[in-house]
Amino acid sequence: MSEVVNYTVDGNIGVISVDNPPVNALSQPVRQGLHDAISAAQSDACQAIVLICAGRTFIAGADITEFGKPAVEPLLSDLLNFIESSGKPVIAAIHGTALGGGLETALSAHYRCAVANAKVGLPEVKLGLLPGAGGTQRVPRLAGVQAALDLITSGDPIPASRAHELGLIDKIVDGDLREEALAWARELVEQGAAPRKSSEQAIPEFDPAIFDGYRAALEKRARGQIAPQHIVACVEAATTHSFDEGLAVEARLFWECMKSPQSAAMRHLFFAERQAAKIDGLPKDTPLRSIESVGIIGGGTMGGGIAMSFANVGIPVTLIEIDGEALARGLSIVEKNYAAGVKRGKLSEEKAAKCRALIDGSTDYATLADVDLVIEAVFEDPELKKTIFARLDSVCKPGAILATNTSYQDVNQIAAATERPEDVIGLHFFSPANIMKLLEVVRAEKTADDVLATCMALAKRIRKVPVMSGVCYGFIGNRMLGPYFREAQLCLIEGATPEQVDTAMEAWGMAMGPVRVADLAGIDVGYKARQALPESERGDPRSYRVSDVLAEMGRLGQKTGSGFYRYDPETRKHANDPAVVEIIEREAAAFGIERRAIPDEEIVDRLIYALVNEGMRIIEEGIAQRPGDIDIVYVYGYGFPVARGGPMHYAEAIGHQRVYERVLEFRDRYGAEAWTPAPLLEKLATA
Repeated sequence: MSEVVNYTVDGNIGVISVDNPPVNALSQPVRQGLHDAISAAQSDACQAIVLICAGRTFIAGADITEFGKPAVEPLLSDLLNFIESSGKPVIAAIHGTALGGGLETALSAHYRCAVANAKVGLPEVKLGLLPGAGGTQRVPRLAGVQAALDLITSGDPIPASRAHELGLIDKIVDGDLREEALAWARELVEQGAAPRKSSEQAIPEFDPAIFDGYRAALEKRARGQIAPQHIVACVEAATTHSFDEGLAVEARLFWECMKSPQSAAMRHLFFAERQAAKIDGLPKDTPLRSIESVGIIGGGTMGGGIAMSFANVGIPVTLIEIDGEALARGLSIVEKNYAAGVKRGKLSEEKAAKCRALIDGSTDYATLADVDLVIEAVFEDPELKKTIFARLDSVCKPGAILATNTSYQDVNQIAAATERPEDVIGLHFFSPANIMKLLEVVRAEKTADDVLATCMALAKRIRKVPVMSGVCYGFIGNRMLGPYFREAQLCLIEGATPEQVDTAMEAWGMAMGPVRVADLAGIDVGYKARQALPESERGDPRSYRVSDVLAEMGRLGQKTGSGFYRYDPETRKHANDPAVVEIIEREAAAFGIERRAIPDEEIVDRLIYALVNEGMRIIEEGIAQRPGDIDIVYVYGYGFPVARGGPMHYAEAIGHQRVYERVLEFRDRYGAEAWTPAPLLEKLATA
């Protein structure tokens, strides 16, 4: 039929084979080839048709590079209706993954078989979209309303076994997929099986209240996102409209999503995540060092979480602590984390035990003599870190990678404490490290190329999203967090309350407001970091005075039961504390500040534009390779709303000129020290 779709006849069975590497995406040539093959099969001697794919997977989705471009026929929805209208039974044979348009294609076939390790899913919601080729109409007819809502609003793939239970797959096959599919097709022919259209299936009974329940749950889970709510509307339409009418609802809402800023933002993140894994100037064939064992210095919450990240993928870990008591405490943290995972149903008892068995402990650095990678995860004391690295230098084998988990400190200075700075790198995990996906990989001046390449690859192996950063105070994420927190604290002392600041930012889309974040992280963290700096480098004292007062009172945040808020010891639910407002008002008076009502819009603009302006400087200085890297850091590490695409994409989407003019307004109102526009922002705004 074409270069990417082949049609042959094997006895009495027509075989359509898609071969469009690497994932058999539904590009226009594939769609046209499928249309032509189905058409040809209608007039030849075959009695049934098998649709199968070459390579490592079934059709894994639409061709995302076509998004945003003029539609080219045949449209996928029209093609799938054409496949379903075949007068001869069509059998989809699935291996690898059938995702998005790939699963929709399989559902337009009359029968479906799959190998046991195949997976299927409709991940469009993760791109701010919904299935636009009948997925929202066919899935509820085959699997029921609840299964359809679960599958499509989550976007997560499910194994073939689960799909079989739901009725999305008819048969699980062993052995060679092509041979098994052909044999099944011949059985169907012998049985006189006719085409069985998904579109004509009756929807199983359901409770109509399910739709309002999902809408309420999604409003909390995907706050402000339109695609999840539109998915509910589409599935509901499948229960109240004819199939063709439901398709019309689906098409209308699909294009509404496609044209939305939200989908543009989420598609940007899709590409940015893949680009972030690439290091400019680093040869693709850079050799990798073998990492089959890991040592971790420090068994606290961070060290234990890092240990779990490696054990969870089968890499043995040795945890080092200062004494037996500290080691026992650290290992108990790991035990509790695994127990909590089992309780929540995230993993089985067997899996938890297997992972836990891979984490050993010691108080003797000599046990690290043969490990391939050591990660230091002690508290932020630069002198202590240097002492540890000097000790590792004398203990660890040649070629071992020495990494620091520092959030702020100079990795070049830490590397200089060793005789092998080329083996030293920063691996900045985010807490809780066994859950958070972001990993900042900090490239020091003398870090060897193979060390960098190894750590970027290792991040994927332990299921993290890596972003490379250069060396500066705070790297990408925490450096930008400085101006963000500065403005949050200034808004407090100038007239806002903690609740107003947090509510404004959460309503805008942030996962958690900055004041609650400070309480969660621990107010003492920032306090200790400031105390280590000369007073001249601490910034505007108005921006941290209230935090310092709370820290000195022992109000360190959630861990002590009080910070900017009070916390219930059982539920950890936060509550406003009038005493904190009194402290804020007192410190404002001490600075001679006359407090005022601050609009929510100003709070949002000050915090977000502070992020953007600092991000521009990070790009200028080469700390981040590209704006999209910053967006990935903030979405995966700091709760920035995915539907806004990260701070740098957001600035581009609303217009750099608008951001620039607002920054100039803040400069005139609040001073040039904090609000001088970054040269790159000015350049982009005035180009």
